[in-house]
Amino acid sequence: MKAPRILRTIAAAILAIVVAVGCNKSEEDTTLRVLYWNFQNGMWADQTNGYNNFAAWVQEYDPDICIWCEAQTIYKGSTNEYCAPEERYLVDNWGALAAKFGHTYWEKGGHRDNYPQVITSKFPIEIVNQIIGEEPDRVVTHGAGHFRVEFNGKKLNIVTLHTWPQQYAYRAEDKEASKAENGGDKYRLKEMEYICKNTIEKAANAKDEYWLMAGDFNSRSRVDNHFYKWTEDDTRFLVHDYIKENTPYIDIIAERFPGEFQSTTAGKSRIDFIYCTAPLYERIIDAYVVNDAWTKDPVRDEKTNFHYPSDHLPILVDYEMK
Repeated sequence: MKAPRILRTIAAAILAIVVAVGCNKSEEDTTLRVLYWNFQNGMWADQTNGYNNFAAWVQEYDPDICIWCEAQTIYKGSTNEYCAPEERYLVDNWGALAAKFGHTYWEKGGHRDNYPQVITSKFPIEIVNQIIGEEPDRVVTHGAGHFRVEFNGKKLNIVTLHTWPQQYAYRAEDKEASKAENGGDKYRLKEMEYICKNTIEKAANAKDEYWLMAGDFNSRSRVDNHFYKWTEDDTRFLVHDYIKENTPYIDIIAERFPGEFQSTTAGKSRIDFIYCTAPLYERIIDAYVVNDAWTKDPVRDEKTNFHYPSDHLPILVDYEMK
């Protein structure tokens, strides 16, 4: 297990001092830490605790930028009973929650349903595009976002996404027939095409710029087929084949751990990814899926089928941005 940047202390007063120092980045500190996590239904597992366990966990790692999938309160804490919109703590109170772990800024990606992505940061965030797709067949179901954050004089383009999760296509009239023809995989490909064409593929010099794309892709990569052992024409590879063939993105975890399978879920699936372009990849100091005392081996709640603390694992990347 990798050691966090700030170790948890026993005394709350000492922890507060350590966090306060860590959250005020000095001019000499040119390391940029990015954390991504699909933390399940607006961190459902910690709602009843006022998100204090969650905030303390984030403080341990002291990220500079966070990308959160499923960033809205949907269910009442410890239940699968829907929250009425007016009772939902998130997304409206992300500013207060982010402040608990030292982030001053936050923005939301475009979304059509209950599953938006939110980006929080120690530095100002520019919204470039809140992406929801186009009717009737290019809908980006959970939305996406394109943001910019400047750090140490360098502009970082950040794309967030969370694609359609089902085996059948979005709005399929006959779900079983759609499953049979791998409609979900084909629909996710449409989403990815739309997101890329409206972000990195629009940039004339993207391969020479700092681009990062992170999210829950709900699809598998061909580079992991040494583990899956599926046929080469399996449609579950479509999304990442498109990224490889049409963008300058590099799959960070695959490149850092060649030949190793790194699951990002409570099961055995790598469906969460952080991609970046070569100029940013060359600045990586460290990158890993976070398997620590809190995140590893998520426990499924039998009553709700949700997990503690999430059914996904976080990904953390450090960049040297001198």
